Amino acid sequence: MVATSTMIAMTVNMLLGLIIPAVLYLAVKKRFGNNRIAFFAGCGIMLVFALVLESIVHQIVLGGALGMIICSNIWLYGLYGAAMAAIFEETGRLVAFKFILKKHRDNDDTALFYGAGHGGFEAFYILFVSGINNLAISVMINSGNTETLTAGLTGSALAQVEATLAQFLEISWGSFVFSPIERIAAVILQLALSVLVWFAVKHKNYKLYGMALLFHFLLDLAAVVLNSYTAVLGTLGLVIVEAVIWILAILSAIYAKNVWKRNVNRD
Repeated sequence: MVATSTMIAMTVNMLLGLIIPAVLYLAVKKRFGNNRIAFFAGCGIMLVFALVLESIVHQIVLGGALGMIICSNIWLYGLYGAAMAAIFEETGRLVAFKFILKKHRDNDDTALFYGAGHGGFEAFYILFVSGINNLAISVMINSGNTETLTAGLTGSALAQVEATLAQFLEISWGSFVFSPIERIAAVILQLALSVLVWFAVKHKNYKLYGMALLFHFLLDLAAVVLNSYTAVLGTLGLVIVEAVIWILAILSAIYAKNVWKRNVNRD
């Protein structure tokens, strides 16, 4: 049985997946006025570039012999995953600022609205959509209806689903405490990266695009590799992962703040 406290924690995270994007939008709107186009451009680019296009590449690369090699080594998997996430998301940002939001280039606040949309949609997908999935599986386990998840499966596919179900039985509510904390750090990163790519496009300073790629790559690499040790270190491992993520997010924010001060409304 999945504990009631764990299911409550799943529900809280799911609700936060709705609250975080709303708060982000209202916060930037209150501070800078209204720019729905940039906010929803951030949501749309995150959906298309990260959840659609990047996923297609993963299916192609990881579905073959090369994928077996990559997945067999956590460092190779971390390097590959971090590189793909950085390339697709930052290139999506570049496309948005260069073409979709071209008419808004005289308003530097557009970068923050876009970042709020990008980070907000990511939080929505990871917390809300995943939360629905987690709750659905938990209800199936507690009601004894898991056969609907394993029906027709054999071999490695069946073993993978059974392993996932077994993990749900071991998850405690404390495991979900870190998810919203990590999302807040991710939002800080998304705002910072949006500022870097915005000025990279606006002032044709593509070194800033490179810095955005670097910050994104380092954070995702650290998250993937360090998370592989949490099974051994337990709660301490999770704390270390979140601490590193927050440090990298804050460093990116400090760098982006300095870039903003040097470039805002320079024209």
